[in-house]
Amino acid sequence: MKKIFLFISILIINSSNAQVSDFKTIDFTRADNIAKLNEGAPLNNLPLLVHNLTFNLPTKVEKFRAIYSWVCNNIKGDASQDHKVEKKLIKLKNDSLAYIKWSNQYKKVAFKKLVKHKKTMCTGYAYLIKELCFLANIDCEIVNGYGRTVNSNIEKLELANHSWNAVKLNNKWYLCDATWSSGYSTETDDFVQDYNDGYFLTDPVLFAQSHYPIQKKWLLDEALINTEFVASPIVYGETFLHKIIPISPKELNSSATTNEEINFSFKPLKQTSLGQIALIQYLGIKEISLKIYDLKTEHGIISFKHQFKHKGLYDVHLKIGNDIVATYTINVTKDKRQLLVLN
Repeated sequence: MKKIFLFISILIINSSNAQVSDFKTIDFTRADNIAKLNEGAPLNNLPLLVHNLTFNLPTKVEKFRAIYSWVCNNIKGDASQDHKVEKKLIKLKNDSLAYIKWSNQYKKVAFKKLVKHKKTMCTGYAYLIKELCFLANIDCEIVNGYGRTVNSNIEKLELANHSWNAVKLNNKWYLCDATWSSGYSTETDDFVQDYNDGYFLTDPVLFAQSHYPIQKKWLLDEALINTEFVASPIVYGETFLHKIIPISPKELNSSATTNEEINFSFKPLKQTSLGQIALIQYLGIKEISLKIYDLKTEHGIISFKHQFKHKGLYDVHLKIGNDIVATYTINVTKDKRQLLVLN
């Protein structure tokens, strides 16, 4: 399973619910091809880069797509910068002024590395997207907040650890994450360029499964803005490709008793075959398929049930085809009624 790059943050803006389906009639092939034609272009002349990426495209969303595609496929994640910032953030978490001072100094070093080597952390990705958009006359801002992955699960909002972008197109704000679109790191911190289109103008409800902004208005969905943060199930890059929004269990950690029916459900934003759905767990490296029943689709929601026969702490994974798209931890205890019968 891919270890998604998770980088450290820095900034913020204004809302209105929207998603990539607003542009379903737009063919991004031309914009993507223009980005490929400019592969390897230097960063020492941003106005020229923006001109070459956008001058031949008719709409702002296509111009933004060319910018986004170019950044994701030409900039590499830098784990060494990420580790350095993360350590400093933890060290100075009780002295915000000292951290801000250090961060302002370090940003100069990080920017030079971005321009010279095309390597950066999430702040660099978000900063570059914003600067290129500014030159293309596209409203874009940096959003700071909390990124959740299997390696960096956030159950309490303590240390902000990620940055992404909000972009305004046709008078609506949209969310995207060039850092996570660009690729992932290996266990040895080597970066693998692997574009993931799922983080481009993502549905706000799906985006909120792994991104929680410092300023709640950047959730871009009134229902989300008016609710408190919930440590929901862990999702993955593949979740965004399949466009899956987990619904229940609502939280990452939940509890049940033996033989209790547990309802699993999710909303697919694109067609999903029921035959592809499975619930699994791992015993070591061995994959075990768990029995599910009442698998059905109703009102656009896919649901099924499972019962745990024995007590224990279970990590279970929702799988679609060959991809894990959500992870849940369920603490199963003995049914008290069974204990009374035994006594």
